Amino acid sequence: MASDLEQLCSYVNEKIGNIKKMLSIRSLGQAPALKTTLSKIGDEIITVNELLNKFELEILYQEQTNKSLKELCASLEDDFKDVEHLKEHIPSYLPQVTATQSLVNQSDPDPKEPVEAEEPVLAKKPPKEQKVIKEMHFITTDEFNGVPAYMKSRLTYCQINDVIKEINKAVVSKYKIMHHPKASMNSAKRNLYQRFINEETKDTKGRYFIVEADIKEFTALKADKRLYVILNILRHCQRLSEVRGGGLTRYVLT
Repeated sequence: MASDLEQLCSYVNEKIGNIKKMLSIRSLGQAPALKTTLSKIGDEIITVNELLNKFELEILYQEQTNKSLKELCASLEDDFKDVEHLKEHIPSYLPQVTATQSLVNQSDPDPKEPVEAEEPVLAKKPPKEQKVIKEMHFITTDEFNGVPAYMKSRLTYCQINDVIKEINKAVVSKYKIMHHPKASMNSAKRNLYQRFINEETKDTKGRYFIVEADIKEFTALKADKRLYVILNILRHCQRLSEVRGGGLTRYVLT
């Protein structure tokens, strides 16, 4: 019993000591000189926090840049392979260089022997020229820096250009179907083709545009708040404009 009482007294004395220390520290904080010091420490903590936030954004930016550079390197390797393939498979309809006969070693033809006229070789008809599909240009670092901070929030330069890449994928996929002969389409492509035609207006005639359904159909992008923020930035950078009507928003490449 006595030992329990001693432990209780020790515990109470320890708590009282802690309370005295807290009161002592609080009273020290009321001193004018210490108030100034504490205020400076608070300001420095805020500054350090802001620097840490900037470091975090810079790290994210560098990671996105590294990812984009790797993708660019892979794309260049694919392009190099395509060039090598084209070099090894030159189309036969292109004009061929023929060697001229040497006049030194050639003997005069016998005028008595009839000379057979060579039949002209008809050139193969070149394939039909493919239409060039317009794509959106990536934004530059200067353009990104010119976007108001409230508009881009924590978005990075690379994240915006990644969305441009996906938008271009949707545009190319859509207009490849539009330029394809309708007679050779399957039912799925015919349905898409008909939807594309129905979405045309007089304001979009002759221009390249997509709608939200095209983004869902041809890309992995999600139609969320982040995407709409980036679309707003692209409007600010004059990469696209909006044409509304019939319950649809058409994103027109400018």
